[in-house]
Amino acid sequence: MENIKNKKVKKKGNGDGTIYYNSKKDIYVGQYTVNGKRHSLYQSKKENLTNFKKRFARKINEINQGTYLEKNNKTFIDILTEHVENKYLTNKVTERTYSRDLNTINQIKSTCNNFVNMPIQKINISHIRQALPNLTIYSNNTIEKIYRLINKTFKIALSDRIIPFNPMINESISKPISNISDKKVEALTILEQKKLVQVLNRTEHKYKYIILLQLYTGLRIGEVLALTTKDIDFTNNTLTVSKTLTQNKNGKVIMGKTTKTENSIRTLFIDNKVKSILLKAQNKRVTNINEYLFYNNEKNCFITPGQVNCYLKRLNKKEKIAKNLHNHMLRHTFATRCIEADMQPKVLQKILGHKKIQTTLDIYTSVCKEYHQEQTQKFTDYLMAQGL
Repeated sequence: MENIKNKKVKKKGNGDGTIYYNSKKDIYVGQYTVNGKRHSLYQSKKENLTNFKKRFARKINEINQGTYLEKNNKTFIDILTEHVENKYLTNKVTERTYSRDLNTINQIKSTCNNFVNMPIQKINISHIRQALPNLTIYSNNTIEKIYRLINKTFKIALSDRIIPFNPMINESISKPISNISDKKVEALTILEQKKLVQVLNRTEHKYKYIILLQLYTGLRIGEVLALTTKDIDFTNNTLTVSKTLTQNKNGKVIMGKTTKTENSIRTLFIDNKVKSILLKAQNKRVTNINEYLFYNNEKNCFITPGQVNCYLKRLNKKEKIAKNLHNHMLRHTFATRCIEADMQPKVLQKILGHKKIQTTLDIYTSVCKEYHQEQTQKFTDYLMAQGL
C-alpha cells in the first residue's frame, strides 16, 4: 500500500464528499451525504489509492445522476405482502379480491421459493428464469395473476429506489404458457336452450326467474341476486346493474359495495321478454327490507350462487338438457346468441360489463371463428347456386 500515513485529510469540493486518511485503520475513508444521512466508503486492504478514488468517484456520480441506491434488506415477499395489504386497507379492492390475492401470494411462495425470501436487491434475472417454469402447473389465467403480481413487486421496488431496474422487462423473461389446456367456453346450443326454457316453464321453482334472467340478459349470477326493485325502470325499459353478491375474506356471501369491476356498473335496455320475466319475478317477490328481487325470506339471508348452481345440476341430471349446466354457462349462452345475431363486439362488451374489449374477444374467439366460418360457407353456397 502507498505510504499515506503522514498525508493530510484530502477534501473534495463542491459538495462531492470528503476523502480522509484513518491512521488507526491505515486506510482511506470516503464520506458522502444522501438525503441528509452521512455514509462512509472504506478502502479495502488490497486496493490502492487510485482505484479507491475511482470507486469513490463512481459512488458520487451515482448520487449526482440519481442512480444511487442505499443498502436495503427488504425481501421480495415483504414488498409484495405490503402492497396487497395496503390495497385492502385503503379499500381499493373487495374482500373477495383480497382473498384471491392472498391465494396468489401462496402460489408465488410455492413456485418462486428460490428468491421470494431474498432481499430484493440481491435477486437477479437468473433467479427469475429459474422459477418461471414452475408456473406451468397452473392454468393460463392463474399464471397471468402470478406474473402480474411478480412484475408489480419489482415495479414498486424500482419506484421506491430499492433496485436500479425491473428485471421483468429483460428480453429473456417472458410469461410462461400453461401445461393445462384452456377451458373451452361452454354454451348451450339453441336446441338445448329451448329445452331448458321449456323445462323451466313447466315449474314454478323459486330459482326459475333467476335462471331466465341470466339466460336472457347475460348478467353474472351475483349481479342477478343483487337486483332490487329500484334497479328496474319499466317506464324507460331499463335495468341498472350497480352491485353484486360476493364473498368476504372468510368465504361468507355478502352484498358487495359495487360490481365486479368499475366497468360492470351499467344500465341495460330490456326487451319485452326480459320485461315479462322481471314483472313475474316482482309479482313472486317476497317482501324484504332492502327490496331485493330475490331473497331467502325464511332464513333471512341471500340466495347464494352455489344454491342456484346446485339446482341447475339437479335439474340437468333429471331432464338431461345438456352435457353440463351451470350459472356461468348461461352467461356464455347469452353472449353466443348475441354473436350469432351479428351483434358488434363493442356493444356486447358494454352489455356484459367487460373492462376491456380484448376480454370479450379472447373469451369468445372460438365462438366467433365457428360462426364466421358458417357464414362464409353460406356465402360460398349462395354464389355456387347463382352459378358464380
